[in-house]
Amino acid sequence: MRLGPKKRFDERSLRVVLAAFFVALAAPAGVLIAQAYGQLKWQAFRSSEIAAEELAARIDAALAAAIAEEDARSFGAYSFLVAEGDAAANFVQRSPLSAFPVESAVPGVLGYFQVDSDGRLTTPLLPEAGVSAASYGIAAADEAARAARVAELRDVLARNQLVRGTREEAAAAPAERERFEADALRSAPPGPSLQANFDRLAADAPAPLASVSAAANDAAADLREQSSARGDAPPAEARAVPVQGLTSPAARRLALPAEERQKRVEETLVVEPAAPPPTPAADAAEGAGLDDTAAGAATAEAQAQDQQSVAVRTFASEVDPFELGVLDADHLVLFRNVWRGGRRYVQGALVDRAAFVAEAIAAPYRTSNVASMSRLTVALQGSAVETLSAEPGAYRSSAGDLLGQVLHRARLSPPFGDVELTFLVDALPRAPGTAVLAWVAVTLGAVLLGGFFLMYRFGVGQMRLARQQQDFVSAVSHELKTPLTSIRMYGEMLKAGWADEAKRQTYYDYIHGESERLSRLIENVLQLARLTRNKQRFDLKSITVAELVDLVRSKVATQVERAGFALALRNETPEGTSVVVDADCAVQIFINLVDNAVKFSADAERKAVEIAARRAGDGEVLFTVRDFGPGVPKAQMKRIFELFYCVESGLTRETAGTGIGLALVRQLAAAMRARVDVRNCEPGAEFRVLFRRA
Repeated sequence: MRLGPKKRFDERSLRVVLAAFFVALAAPAGVLIAQAYGQLKWQAFRSSEIAAEELAARIDAALAAAIAEEDARSFGAYSFLVAEGDAAANFVQRSPLSAFPVESAVPGVLGYFQVDSDGRLTTPLLPEAGVSAASYGIAAADEAARAARVAELRDVLARNQLVRGTREEAAAAPAERERFEADALRSAPPGPSLQANFDRLAADAPAPLASVSAAANDAAADLREQSSARGDAPPAEARAVPVQGLTSPAARRLALPAEERQKRVEETLVVEPAAPPPTPAADAAEGAGLDDTAAGAATAEAQAQDQQSVAVRTFASEVDPFELGVLDADHLVLFRNVWRGGRRYVQGALVDRAAFVAEAIAAPYRTSNVASMSRLTVALQGSAVETLSAEPGAYRSSAGDLLGQVLHRARLSPPFGDVELTFLVDALPRAPGTAVLAWVAVTLGAVLLGGFFLMYRFGVGQMRLARQQQDFVSAVSHELKTPLTSIRMYGEMLKAGWADEAKRQTYYDYIHGESERLSRLIENVLQLARLTRNKQRFDLKSITVAELVDLVRSKVATQVERAGFALALRNETPEGTSVVVDADCAVQIFINLVDNAVKFSADAERKAVEIAARRAGDGEVLFTVRDFGPGVPKAQMKRIFELFYCVESGLTRETAGTGIGLALVRQLAAAMRARVDVRNCEPGAEFRVLFRRA
């Protein structure tokens, strides 16, 4: 069986193999890097989630501390005057809540209030009717500002049916109270009490006021009347009646027993009017036009009368925890129920919603790292009221597919349980290992690409070198076989005596010339082998240019003349100019250049070879070897000095070469620290060799 020729492994096959090998390595590496990036992304997400949890916990803790401070306030603190010490001492002073502007641990508080069972509003900002505010250090302008704030509180609460309006309060004056109540009972339809409306505010989802049945409110009123007749606080079950119709969690919390809702019972000193207050002496003194001294005495007398017009009593009160209600788009109400003497009081504070969100939530959010990675949505009773956008961060990275995902959702602790904080991913921080992983990925990619490129270049170079070596072997075989065949033929003719005397001399000259050419070829091969193995020894010494030119003439003259060329040598250097060379190697350079010139200009119109020497700059001497042939193709000028490279043209098909002559010229020149190049002339080519001057 005859086998066909073996398929040649070419550059295309090498590219396919290396590409497959590259994909086999790069694909798993890419998957690993992608997985690592995914882990880092989720690590960044988790760290951001922890930061959001911590921020929500800080906000919740701050509000819990504020509520704890409010919970600690006594029942009497919501009056303008509070009692201190022993009740028998009858010593009163202004309540801490009477400060204006209002100071509170809860952000956004506009003012404190108290609503009794009749829906009457009182506030610690102003004293009871009949008590002079000026006698407690409140100036007229301050009193007007306080009155405006009280009017604002009354208006907001009245619009939400939590207290009586201003006209109802006026109608309820002592002189007309009975008539107003009778008219109100005749004209008003049956409905829930004002205090019952506070219970509805505690529900998670607000319901219409009519959702609580009138029967339930009547039952609650009956129970309160029975308890009031007995002189004790009504039981928890009775107070829970108004919210029996509600099924929300907040409503169920209102119906829990006192011990489960963390109620407390306290004994409180309460300031109450002792008798109708007399006409203040200060007003009489002011009306009479007294001087400053008399007015001061009158003020002191009025304050003394005010002290005598109040009485301090001790009461036992049951205080419920605070609840939060939403009144409208701009206001919240924080309130608690207090049970004293069988009556229910609602105490609390009106809160500006925007200020509350800005101070309690937005301020901590803006100053935290969470602001650079997420946006925060604040919701009240399931409805978003404000969205805080993420601030630009210097260390952010793209969130990718996690953009808009819920980072963390938290509800605040009661009474702010209806406030929900939702953190949405806007941008994730760079994980600590992101930069390292990026450098590893870039380095790995560069190593793979560079390594495979170098492998490809090396493989291609080796394949080309193998082809060149094969071509070289073929060329050397041809260069050796052709002259040897001729030498053998002429030798046999001379041996047989077939040539006459005239032809014998021609045959002898031919045999001698071919022998010299073979010697040069073999010498080139041997010298190239020595250079390749670094076994060439160079004897660099100073020699004059004239001596070097004479050596070159003696070596190439016969070669040029035998080829039918004219040889011209010129020495244009000053007398005594010397160069540092190895004489044998320098002569070998010129022999190869002349041989190349003769070979590739054999068909030139002018058959001549010119060798010239002249001084050049930078301490060098320039030697040139010029022919008048076709020259060197411009695209191949940089490659003709490569080992085993032959100029590809129509001439090369007629003129064989080994591809080592010019490569040997460059290597010998480099060994002597000389330079060699080529340029085209019109016509022909000129090879230039620069030797160092001695």
